[in-house]
Amino acid sequence: MAKALRVFAWVMGLACTAIGLFHVLGGNAAIPGEADAGPTLDSLGRFFGAIFAGYGLVWLWAARQDPVPAKVVRWLAAVFLLGGVGRLLSLVVHGWPHSFQVVLTVIELLFPPVWLWLADADEKASRKRRPTGPPAAQPSLPDLA
Repeated sequence: MAKALRVFAWVMGLACTAIGLFHVLGGNAAIPGEADAGPTLDSLGRFFGAIFAGYGLVWLWAARQDPVPAKVVRWLAAVFLLGGVGRLLSLVVHGWPHSFQVVLTVIELLFPPVWLWLADADEKASRKRRPTGPPAAQPSLPDLA
């Protein structure tokens, strides 16, 4: 399960970073059915693309830690789940979006429970590999200053 968590973290990190950069570069053209949505949505989409790329980079950072920090995985899962809940709210308020957005909603609602289930797998495996000595310190996010 620890390997599954690490692979999942790498895949999510690469996918989210690539998708985010695709939105930064593509703007409205990156949104199915919205190529002519106008400059306001283009600006918003590119901004959120950068945020999503950053989200992916945090997944990649987590995947490189030994062990993969369960606390970070739980936070990332919660953020992804919140995105899925936001899509559900949009569906209720405005109706059905493009079918691709429906697929994304399903992914955003199904993946987080899997991550929550796997979150501490690598930390548990790490304790088994190093049964003696003090517990490993939780890694901190890189200093951006």
